[in-house]
Amino acid sequence: MFFQIITFLLDVVVGLLTGICLLRLYMQAQRVPFSNPVGRLVFALSDWIVLPLRKVVPPTGRWDASSLIAAFVLQLLQYLLLWLMMGAGAQGLWLPWLALCGLLRVLLSGCIGIVLVYTILSWVQTRSPISQVLERLAEPLLRPVRKVMPLIGGIDLSPLVLLVLLQIAMMVLAYVQAGVLM
Repeated sequence: MFFQIITFLLDVVVGLLTGICLLRLYMQAQRVPFSNPVGRLVFALSDWIVLPLRKVVPPTGRWDASSLIAAFVLQLLQYLLLWLMMGAGAQGLWLPWLALCGLLRVLLSGCIGIVLVYTILSWVQTRSPISQVLERLAEPLLRPVRKVMPLIGGIDLSPLVLLVLLQIAMMVLAYVQAGVLM
């Protein structure tokens, strides 16, 4: 039971920090200004790990590799801690693979969260700085689905389709991760 509690707490804390690093990467790639409350929160929670890495790995164009590396390192540290807690009996060669799968899981979960919150806020028509940021983050995700899926009765079902596709991607990722480890 103690191991399950530690695993859960590590998953929550490291998952949030990893998500913040990935959100920083995505916001920079989409040229979302960081002068809004979301941007300030992202900077406040990720500067401690991203800025030291940026001295070694400078950003290239719109992509900030140091944010991606920080997210991967956080996932790697999580699985390393869990591996050490289990007694380090099994080979640690799979730790980078587990970290990559964990990174992809956080990425997919973040996309699901962005689309869900964006969709809910679009129903209530709030005009706040957060809704504008979410719009700039969700629209590039929804655009490919909207090209394929027309409005049905004047209703945009592209968020629903994208959420289903993201859930399928999560299932495939879990299957691939389990298949490689077996």
